Amino acid sequence: MKIVRENPSVSLIIPAYNESVLLPRLLASVERAQKKIADSNGEAEIIVADNCSTDTTAQIAAERGCRVVTVEQRCIAAVRNAGAKIAKGEILAFVDADSIIHENTFVHLREILSGEKFVGGATGVTLERWSFGITAIYLLHLPILWLTKMDTGVVFCRREDFERIGGYDESRLFAEDVAFLLALRRLGKTRRQSLVRATRVKAVASTRKFDEHGDWYYFGLIWHLAASMMFGKDKEKIADYYWYKPNR
Repeated sequence: MKIVRENPSVSLIIPAYNESVLLPRLLASVERAQKKIADSNGEAEIIVADNCSTDTTAQIAAERGCRVVTVEQRCIAAVRNAGAKIAKGEILAFVDADSIIHENTFVHLREILSGEKFVGGATGVTLERWSFGITAIYLLHLPILWLTKMDTGVVFCRREDFERIGGYDESRLFAEDVAFLLALRRLGKTRRQSLVRATRVKAVASTRKFDEHGDWYYFGLIWHLAASMMFGKDKEKIADYYWYKPNR
C-alpha cells in the first residue's frame, strides 16, 4: 500500500478490534481503490483506529502502510472520532474492518463532493452471502433507505462538516452511525443539500453476525432495542452482546 505523504483527497478511517482475519481482504480492496484515485491525480490515506486489539490487527495495518492510532475507550463512536482526529484528507470516509470496498470508491466520493449538491452520504452494501432470512431483513430496510437516503457501507462527508456537527456521538454505545447521518442531514438542510446513496460503488458487507447469531437474528435485535428504548434497561448488555464482545 502506498504511504501518503502529502495532503490526501480522501482519508479512510477503519475502526478495528481483533480484525486480523478479515482486515487483510479489506486492505487489498483499498489498495485497488488507491491505485484508481492515483490514476486521476489524487491520493487516499488509510487510518486504522485500533481499539486495543489483542491480536495482530495493528501490526498488519502498519505493515500494509496504514497510519495506526490506538484507542483505549471501548466505544465505536470514540474509535471513529480518534481516526478522524489525525486524518489529513479533505474528505473523511468510514468503513467497517470486515467489509470490502469497490475499486472506484475514492474516485466516486471525490466526484460527488466536488459539487455543492450533497452534504455527504453512504455507498450502501451488498452482502457476501444471501439466504431467505437475510433477504427479508434487507428488504425490510429498503423503504427506509429510499425515503431517508441514509445507508451503510462507506459513510463519507467533508472534514469541515464532520467537525461542524461534532463527529460521532460518544454518548452512544450503538446506532452512532444513524445519529451521525441524521446530524449531517440536518446540516445539509440549512444549505439546501441532501444526503446521497452512492450505490455505484457499493461495499461488500460481512455476514458474520448472521453466521454467529442466525439469519433471522435481526428481528430479535429489533425487539430488544425497542424494549431498551421504552424501558431504559439493558442497553449496555445489548451493546456488549451484539457489538462489544464479539466471538473473534
